[in-house]
Amino acid sequence: MSAQEFWNVIGNYNNQTLFIQIVLLSILVLAIMLSYLKKLNWAAKIALGIANLFIGIAFFADYGTEPIQIFFAMPLFIVSGILFLYEAWKNKDDELNKPSVFQIILLSLYAVYPLFSVAFGATFPQMVTHIMPCPVTSLSIVAYSGYKLKNRILLALLTIWGFTGIKSIFFNVYEDLILLICGFYGLFVLIKMFQNGKVKK
Repeated sequence: MSAQEFWNVIGNYNNQTLFIQIVLLSILVLAIMLSYLKKLNWAAKIALGIANLFIGIAFFADYGTEPIQIFFAMPLFIVSGILFLYEAWKNKDDELNKPSVFQIILLSLYAVYPLFSVAFGATFPQMVTHIMPCPVTSLSIVAYSGYKLKNRILLALLTIWGFTGIKSIFFNVYEDLILLICGFYGLFVLIKMFQNGKVKK
């Protein structure tokens, strides 16, 4: 896939799903706030589960044009979404801890993801929005890392996609360096979990 083909896919997706993206973003923000405020501990997991499922089904199944999108990206996001929903049910009382300084920085980078896209010369619809694979994964890694009980398979899947941020160099999507940073953070969290013996299957 060429860089132009990559941006064409994004343009079609944004044109046809903008309203749904706005709704999903509103749900994500509200749910994560409720979880950070200890009002609904499971809300963030539910919202992230829905967002990941949407990306897997709507973005990659409907707009994917390459085998790697259909046979790698789509199942990765669908499985991640299902695992988020499972975790929300199994560990519904697990609290989302107050974000650390570094997590706040990463959350802020997610918040301005589209602004970076515009700063690098992109315009709507061929630009990165909040409800796209890389921003959703970035947010998923940072938010999920705040829970005490973490599913290692889920965090590993998110981290794997985090390292696809390296494509920012090849497709001129320099804003996805945010994703790459979150990927390294996900790896750091996984390593720390193993070292502390607090990995949950």
